[in-house]
Amino acid sequence: MEMRKVFFVAISFALFIGVANCIDFTEKDLATDESLWDLYERWRSHHTVSRDLGEKRKRFNVFKYNVKYIHKVNQMDKPYKLKLNKFADMTNHEFRSGFDSKIQHFRMLQGERRRTPFMHEKTIDPPPSIDWRENGAVNPIKNQGRCGSCWAFSTIVGVEGINKIKTNQLVSLSEQELVDCESDNQGCNGGLMENAYEFIKENGGVTSEQIYPYFAQDGRCDTSKRNSPIVKIDGFETVPANDESALLKAVANQPVSIAIDAGGPNFQFFSEGVFNGYCGTELNHGVAIVGYGTTQEGINYWIVRNSWGPQWGEQGYIRMQRGINGPEGLCGLAMDASYPTKVSSDNPSSTVAKDEL
Repeated sequence: MEMRKVFFVAISFALFIGVANCIDFTEKDLATDESLWDLYERWRSHHTVSRDLGEKRKRFNVFKYNVKYIHKVNQMDKPYKLKLNKFADMTNHEFRSGFDSKIQHFRMLQGERRRTPFMHEKTIDPPPSIDWRENGAVNPIKNQGRCGSCWAFSTIVGVEGINKIKTNQLVSLSEQELVDCESDNQGCNGGLMENAYEFIKENGGVTSEQIYPYFAQDGRCDTSKRNSPIVKIDGFETVPANDESALLKAVANQPVSIAIDAGGPNFQFFSEGVFNGYCGTELNHGVAIVGYGTTQEGINYWIVRNSWGPQWGEQGYIRMQRGINGPEGLCGLAMDASYPTKVSSDNPSSTVAKDEL
């Protein structure tokens, strides 16, 4: 166990540490291969990325392509910006393969998503904006590393959120328990959030991250830790598919797990603003919506929590435009949403939206 812990700490340090999430560059940096090489060396130093000379030369060509792409997109006056982040010397294929949760693949294998009641359908007067981070229902950003376990992180955000709302206790829960012990999913090879919710219900809860820490790799289920559940749920419900109005009602009451297509280069290098870039609906990544709002310019957005560490995006988050790209939503965000249910009398007035009785 200690070896696994040391391994993950080393990987985390090598790949993801950094004071800021990216470095800036100017037209001067793009002028020649020599200036681009200097920029690459600055980027490597900033992100503590070690390469031998042969690998550096290979990666430099990828880096050079990405720098020019980022610069080109940023000249287009879009409502969002891209920057050189920790993925800057990865091809888009390598980037996608590092986090792919194969949600669409698992959906095809397991059939249509379950139809459940939707208790938030009766929500009336949802607030014009909400941020569950400000309501203390969201933990600091986590990092899945090079493991397709985003489905576990998405699930845990939902459980941590509803537990805080119902009990006023915010606890950091264990993604690794789901990776190791949830047999309907495949750990670092992907899975579905609803399978994880069902596991937590049937298991009698999920333990804390402190008891069962994350290692960014598949492991054998530790039953001694699994048998120490900290937070329980009663089940889960699915949000009606392709309905952002229904999704908003759900998010008005709690953080919600969603699946998206996060494979595009603009998503890879997202830095700030309201994202409305090109993406499809090939669902490959599990994230969570923890709020919504509207900019001063009148752009409606979702607040989406990612699991790529605080160095990516807006301190680990991305605002995605609301109400565009048809009923599926931007990047398919309205296609496959779900949330946990938990009955508690500890704090019955904690939901922000009013539910019709």
